[in-house]
Amino acid sequence: MLPVGKLKLDFLESILPDSERDSRVIVGARVGEDAAVIDFGETCLVAKTDPITFATDEIGWYLVCVNSNDIAAMGAVPKWLLVTILLPERYATEDLVSNIMAQIASACEHFDIALCGGHTEVTHGLDRPIVVGQMLGEVMKAKLILSSGAQEGDDLILTKGLGIEATSIIARERESELAGKYSGAFLARAKEHLTSPGISVLKDALAAAGSGAVHAMHDPTEGGVATAVHELCRAARLGAVVREKQLFLSEEARALCTEFELNPLGVISSGALLIAAAPTGTREIVDALGKEGIDSDVIGEFQAPDEGVWLEKENGERQPLPIFESDEITKIFDTTE
Repeated sequence: MLPVGKLKLDFLESILPDSERDSRVIVGARVGEDAAVIDFGETCLVAKTDPITFATDEIGWYLVCVNSNDIAAMGAVPKWLLVTILLPERYATEDLVSNIMAQIASACEHFDIALCGGHTEVTHGLDRPIVVGQMLGEVMKAKLILSSGAQEGDDLILTKGLGIEATSIIARERESELAGKYSGAFLARAKEHLTSPGISVLKDALAAAGSGAVHAMHDPTEGGVATAVHELCRAARLGAVVREKQLFLSEEARALCTEFELNPLGVISSGALLIAAAPTGTREIVDALGKEGIDSDVIGEFQAPDEGVWLEKENGERQPLPIFESDEITKIFDTTE
């Protein structure tokens, strides 16, 4: 049986179809690229689909942010959204679907995205709502950014830190259990990781791309920052080293990961953005992000592919950077079943 979460990168790459039959497909089904890209002349249409399967509270906000993040990571502006809402037959009510739709509409208004349509149904066999988005965006062809654009010797920059999305999900999904161990103020801060620092990387991507110094960007989701680094390396055919001492973890993220024995490198991490840039352009990018109030740091660099992908521990020793076939956050759901 396959584990819960993303498919193994090697297996996924082996089953992906060939998209070369259509010459207008600039980026098709590839490991490490955040979205598909189709040639529309001077502009490119950027297309992405992603489900929300872990979160139930504020599921509409998660949906819009997660799908728009992948568009932004390509240097594009998310503009149009279609949604499929699958409702569990035992819990489906008019109030439930109305609340989900209201959340989606509010998030779309916040990010200036048009909700264009989709599909809704009550589905047999579900124990929670599953919401799937299909986001479309647009970018001038000359400003398209690909994960495969990372180059040997590039700095690897990370915005905001590890486990932002996971922190919010844990605090919301396990709130009753955590209430006896942590203060209300602590749990409120953890839950508000959804919006502060927030799981959207639209501002991050626009600020970084606007500097003109970006070679590649990638949006960490399931499998966390560690798996996202592997995906970025796979797309660019490179190796990398990540320095543990440069990785930022909020107080709330650290506490909740410790509470449930989760490796912060492998928890779902929407809200962070990985950026590849030549060292000569790094300061410009970091400054541009800083002007938008976004913290960032150089966490490592890219190297030749035969040098591998490594985690440099604080004592200077190196070990292979782990890859998480199942996101660490799945453990919090296993314990409730």
